[in-house]
Amino acid sequence: MTARAISALAYASDAVSGAAPALLAVRQLRLSDFRNYRQLRLDCGPEPVVLVGANGAGKTNLLEALSFLAPGRGLRRARLDEICRRRVGNADDASATPPAATSWAVAATLDTPDGRVAIGTGLEPPRKEGGLPRRVVRIDGRPVPSQTALGRHVAAVWLTPQLDRLFLDGASERRRFLDRLVTALHPEHAGDVAAYENALRQRARLLGEGNRDPHWFTALEDTMARHGVALAAARADTVQRLDAAARLGVGPFPRATLAMAGEVDGWLATMAAIDAEDRLRAELAAARLRDAEAGTTSWGPHRSDLAVRHLDLDLPAAEGSTGQQKAILVSIALAHARLVTLSRSRPPLLLLDEIAAHLDGERRAALFDEVVALGVQSWMTGTDAELFAPLSGRAQILRVADGSIAAV
Repeated sequence: MTARAISALAYASDAVSGAAPALLAVRQLRLSDFRNYRQLRLDCGPEPVVLVGANGAGKTNLLEALSFLAPGRGLRRARLDEICRRRVGNADDASATPPAATSWAVAATLDTPDGRVAIGTGLEPPRKEGGLPRRVVRIDGRPVPSQTALGRHVAAVWLTPQLDRLFLDGASERRRFLDRLVTALHPEHAGDVAAYENALRQRARLLGEGNRDPHWFTALEDTMARHGVALAAARADTVQRLDAAARLGVGPFPRATLAMAGEVDGWLATMAAIDAEDRLRAELAAARLRDAEAGTTSWGPHRSDLAVRHLDLDLPAAEGSTGQQKAILVSIALAHARLVTLSRSRPPLLLLDEIAAHLDGERRAALFDEVVALGVQSWMTGTDAELFAPLSGRAQILRVADGSIAAV
């Protein structure tokens, strides 16, 4: 089925009528020494979850904990030791106060299309003196060697206030946002990104040290070519399909267009992937001296960008107003959630931090209706419970205060 056919099906009226049961839902969440939570057990239904409470109560911390159920560094991209519970300070602030714990854990029981799955992850203290703490992942009680295994069970996409500047910030922020969307459709993408970035760092270090051993460079550049072209191809596939969906729009949210911009992206549009790998190897080898002098790597998908336009106004997203940029982000996230649901037969977890405060009443209602119709277990936060009144009877509304949670 083509991308346009998938997106057309996704937005057909008979595909969005009524509420579908969530195919991916956190049924129990347990935290230990995570941010401001000493111990927490939260039992959930499959419906959307709304977390309300004062600023600093720990609402975003819960979203961050959920984000660790999927591959990656989590919603805040924090250092693992920063997540350990601290003695004092704002609950949502990774302050410099001394930690009260040296490890943390997130455990969840989820309903998935494959049945009930138990996922556990956290920071494990050093096993011996002088060792380093490390993140561990267990699925159904068994250790797994890589976070990539999480992607076979859980995809998570989030919108936070920090992403409100996505179209104004540098290309690296847009690539990071895109890679989360790609991983939801291509779980192996996280592994390709990690392998490419590791080789990229090692090559840069060797260049900075003045190392000219061709064997080292050939090996690293081969890794960069293989994983770099693979991740660029996955980005291209996701963007093509998401572009088709985003052009259709979601209710009152604006329609958008998406496209990749970069050298490797251009190659993949005109040649086979294996030829693009050979081209990238050759360009990297030829650029070693120049890259050493410039202190950068001049070729590769780490230089690509995601170009987004407001289709209804025919202008780059970055030139829209703050409200228009926010609306485009929500539109992309909803189109992506529907695309993932259709492509993988399971929706992603949608983590929407402070989402309602910056939308007008019409768009809030449309967002809530879409989330319920999708059957997505969306987790939303806000300070004002009244903004979520349209979800009464359709979502679990919980109040967060001082490391505890209670029903509203």
